[in-house]
Amino acid sequence: MPLVIGVDESGKGDFFGPLVIAALLASDDAAPQLAELGVRDSKLISDNKLLQIDQKLREHFPHAIRIISPAEYNLMYARIKNLNVLLAQGHAWVIKTVLEQHHADLAISDQFGKPQLIEKALTECGCLIRLEQTVRAESIPQVGAASILARAEFVRQMKMLSESAGAPLPKGAGSPVDSAGAALVRAQGAAILDQVAKKHFKNYGRVISRAASLNK
Repeated sequence: MPLVIGVDESGKGDFFGPLVIAALLASDDAAPQLAELGVRDSKLISDNKLLQIDQKLREHFPHAIRIISPAEYNLMYARIKNLNVLLAQGHAWVIKTVLEQHHADLAISDQFGKPQLIEKALTECGCLIRLEQTVRAESIPQVGAASILARAEFVRQMKMLSESAGAPLPKGAGSPVDSAGAALVRAQGAAILDQVAKKHFKNYGRVISRAASLNK
């Protein structure tokens, strides 16, 4: 049976928190084991259950996780100015990290942007592996497992960031995020967003404006 590296990310659409990219290696005949552990689309699993499945996956399968903190993310985005290129570099990094310790026949990723982006990033880091990119790749067991690793780590990182900021940081990019961001800026100044948020999001401007209006 082919050995497959599944890759997925979490935090791409969240104003607060890091971007987390994960890879997990498993053979196709491990699909029943992954299903028994509870692997499915991470968006359909509660945070507590995610953390439980994540622990089991880490114990039983080779994997790699790349955490791009908000501070690092903001520096990278300012230089690259393209989220898909940034994502491709992260995908290539986790694939390469797994391959440095284990053989694999194929890597599978959810499709985003131009398909050539990940291929180019893999070539640049000297990583040779056949790559498939497909829509809704989370239905593939290895990618579904990687999505759980990424989301569970995002949940952990959000908890630590909230504790560090001294206020709960909501997920997503909706109105509650703007409200929380404005309160945070009022309490600690705009510089706090460098450490906890992705500044190229439209939320950034709304947060700054709302904080300013509240201070009047």
